[in-house]
Amino acid sequence: MEITKDLRLAVLIDADNVPYANVKPMFQEIAKYGTPTFKRIYADWTKPTVSGWKKVLLENAITPIQQYSYSTGKNASDSAMIIDAMDILYSGKVDGFCIVSSDSDFTRLATRLREAGMMVIGIGEKKTLIPFITACDKFIYIEILKSEEAESAPDESLPVKKSKKTTQKNTAPLNNIDKELIKLISDSISDLEDENGWAYLGNLGNLLLKKKPDFDSRNYNYPKLLPLIKSLNKFEFDERVSGKGNIKHVYIKIKGN
Repeated sequence: MEITKDLRLAVLIDADNVPYANVKPMFQEIAKYGTPTFKRIYADWTKPTVSGWKKVLLENAITPIQQYSYSTGKNASDSAMIIDAMDILYSGKVDGFCIVSSDSDFTRLATRLREAGMMVIGIGEKKTLIPFITACDKFIYIEILKSEEAESAPDESLPVKKSKKTTQKNTAPLNNIDKELIKLISDSISDLEDENGWAYLGNLGNLLLKKKPDFDSRNYNYPKLLPLIKSLNKFEFDERVSGKGNIKHVYIKIKGN
């Protein structure tokens, strides 16, 4: 997916189905794709289970939407969030939506928004079911953001000189590199390759997202796509310089082709 800061995004958060501890890195991630024009969060704020969100709302200028639970076991916040999403869609004031939830009940909402030409980004925990993930243009796991925040935070127990040193990642990857991943990359290169077998890295990244919306090199503990593919040792690489600014473009080829 191409990253742009020009898109206007509506960020809608389901407070009952995501943790509040990582809101700051979450909005830093959203900023890569656009500017949050609407920032709303839905819950029954009379419940003690969502009390942890209250300080976070003030710090991040998120508008809380109160929705009382009409009956036990039913989440009325889901309906309120869906109605607001459709109102925002018809207002014509945004270019895309970011649905922050691990609840697959928003699958139909994500599908409807994409049918209307909206870009849809999902953010949720690893437990999120596949239907909601595939209904989004891109799905980002909160666990990735947690690990990145932990790595970027300085260790106050260490002397200043030591804390400046680069630390190695000690968190386990969300996904393991397996034959399915290698096949996904190989098939995608084959779909894009020219007559000499080369495929442009940028196009490859976009195609991987279209095939697998939750694909992210960070799921495998690699910050970018290129280091991940190089670690597989099954592909060749070629850097080509083009344009007046000597811009480097990376091309990839399956070994032996």
